[in-house]
Amino acid sequence: MFRNLLRKIARGLDKAHIPYMIVGGQAVLLYGEPRLTKDIDITLGVGSDEIEKVRNLATTLNLKVLVNKIEEFVKDTMVLPTIDEKSGIRVDFILSFSYYEKQAIGRANTVRLDKTAVKFASLEDLVIHKIIAGRARDIEDVKSVLLKNPHYDTGYIARWLEEFDRSLGENFSAMFNRILEEIQ
Repeated sequence: MFRNLLRKIARGLDKAHIPYMIVGGQAVLLYGEPRLTKDIDITLGVGSDEIEKVRNLATTLNLKVLVNKIEEFVKDTMVLPTIDEKSGIRVDFILSFSYYEKQAIGRANTVRLDKTAVKFASLEDLVIHKIIAGRARDIEDVKSVLLKNPHYDTGYIARWLEEFDRSLGENFSAMFNRILEEIQ
């Protein structure tokens, strides 16, 4: 079910010329341990000013938008929540046009699902996203991904987390260092 929907979405995004990367639980399945995930999270390389293009894509893909005041909701959250009613799978389109997201999308790994190329966040960018999300499940995902894939760019992850610490007044770097200590 997920595989077919991922392929369909990837083809639609490519046809609409919308840069993207799969993040969240689906990317964890690629790099980490199998786990239950109920949705598909997709970061798009467009801002809220292009919401009409994204909404039209959702309609073309037979995805039902889950909010009424689309423009207002997306402006507040930068997310367009949809659902594939046939499968019951939720698909969240996360809009972003920041420098970080643009380069992360550029670093995305292309994975072939049958004959369809699907772009997944790099391992390092997945780790960054999960640490910033910061829920217990996200931190467990980070540990799983790093343990299963011992060859990753620690410096890249640390540089971006330090940048987010400075710009957001957070302490993501400390969390990353704690995770590294725990898994060693």
